[in-house]
Amino acid sequence: MNKTAWLSKILGIGGVLETGAGMGLLAAPSALSTLLLGSPVAGAEAVIARLAGAGVLALGIACWYSRRTPTTPAGLFVSRAYLAYNLGACAGLVTAHPPLPGGWFALGGAVLHGLLAAALFTALFGPGKTA
Repeated sequence: MNKTAWLSKILGIGGVLETGAGMGLLAAPSALSTLLLGSPVAGAEAVIARLAGAGVLALGIACWYSRRTPTTPAGLFVSRAYLAYNLGACAGLVTAHPPLPGGWFALGGAVLHGLLAAALFTALFGPGKTA
């Protein structure tokens, strides 16, 4: 598979995953936090989680619409932003790895974000032609 097709697939996956995660954070931040980290959020934490959910939702939408033209300047900027997000999300989930039972979901999320970051890095900066 050429790099353009690979980048398109990664952006499509990101569009689905991040849109779902963003909507989950907007709708039920405490439930999602409890599932991932084993600890609920309340008060100001819930507001911050909802703001983060709005940002993740926006990133998911940008990924979804960029998947058809991943090598245009806008598509490449979205891809690089998604790479930065995945690196940060992986690092954040690894350092927040709580004790079980929620820890397995956080570790799984860290692995997923790490794999997406590696795939994006390879598609963007690895050998071969992107266009």
